[in-house]
Amino acid sequence: MRRVLELTACLAIVISTGCHRPKAFEIRGKVTNASGRMIYLEELLVNSVRPVDSAKINSGGEFVLKEHTGMPTFYLLKLAENNFITLLIDSAEKVTIEADAINFARDYLVDGSPGSLLVQELNNKLNTTKQKLDSINSLYTIYEGSPDIEQLKKEWGEAYHEIVQEQVDYSTNFVMEHPFSMANVLALYQKFNDENYVVRDLHALRVAASALNSFYPNSEHVKALYANTLQLIATERADKVRRIIEENAENSPDILLPDREGREIALKSFRGKYVLLHFWSALDPNSRIVNPVLAEVYKKYKNRGFEIYQVSVDEDREKWVEALEEDQMVWTNVGDMKGSVQPVMFYNIKSIPYNYLLDKEGVIVAKNLIGPAIDKTLSAIFR
Repeated sequence: MRRVLELTACLAIVISTGCHRPKAFEIRGKVTNASGRMIYLEELLVNSVRPVDSAKINSGGEFVLKEHTGMPTFYLLKLAENNFITLLIDSAEKVTIEADAINFARDYLVDGSPGSLLVQELNNKLNTTKQKLDSINSLYTIYEGSPDIEQLKKEWGEAYHEIVQEQVDYSTNFVMEHPFSMANVLALYQKFNDENYVVRDLHALRVAASALNSFYPNSEHVKALYANTLQLIATERADKVRRIIEENAENSPDILLPDREGREIALKSFRGKYVLLHFWSALDPNSRIVNPVLAEVYKKYKNRGFEIYQVSVDEDREKWVEALEEDQMVWTNVGDMKGSVQPVMFYNIKSIPYNYLLDKEGVIVAKNLIGPAIDKTLSAIFR
């Protein structure tokens, strides 16, 4: 009976854990000049660390650490808070480390862990680059006051740029050559300093984030990377549109959305007229307050080459149609009832109501006209 109960319990564990427990990995190491000291293994989380294991280094400098993981995971092997090695270890790996306590973080040998070798390669490369850049920066102080300082600055600047670009090219190529390696998480978050990431290629970021998300969707690091990538893509698009709108005043992006009858109407179909492109919501009180003002200017200028192209960001069709009827909105009103996300993104809409005034060629000539400013602007155009 006891045997039956044991088998039943084992079966329950197997079922609940997905048939097997992740295999244990093992780290065996030898650290010179560290006899009797403690060494610690911590899992590197997105915003913190988690203690995993620890051991006392014996008189021969040897130690053994163990842990279970089901996917490639980042760990810190620590002698002290600021003296650690970053490792990337997969399940069942047998890892060996050789190092000296004095230069533990910079000069070590690792074997049995391909991911950790890639991490070491990335860190060594960036550290070497930073040393080169620091050497160039120190020249500005050493040669201050030199009669040739301006020429020297030009030469140093060119050399500095070449070193930076070489590192950018190396890291970008690394990401593209190892799309399914978790080491890419490190590569994509490496920085020259607090402000500047090494990898700036959004395409490389997109490739790596997508590949890693398909392989390791449960990794917290991958989830964070994927979310950051989506945000960067959205920000890049918004910045591009803002530059078009605010700096270049180029033709506005087209919009194609259905009206209440389901007919798709393009913004560019009104070229040849001045168009007030107005974003709103039937559920937003401030938007509803503006509608009577729009009604007045539409009645006043509709026969003089003026149109309103109003984009709803609503998701409730019934409320949208009710507002159209209650506010007697007889001009062009469109919306996909899914938030009209693409037009909102194209025009960098951060709040509603918000509008742009387009001229006959579709060029933005004014933005966010409020209340009397709408009529004042149009009266100057159609005087």
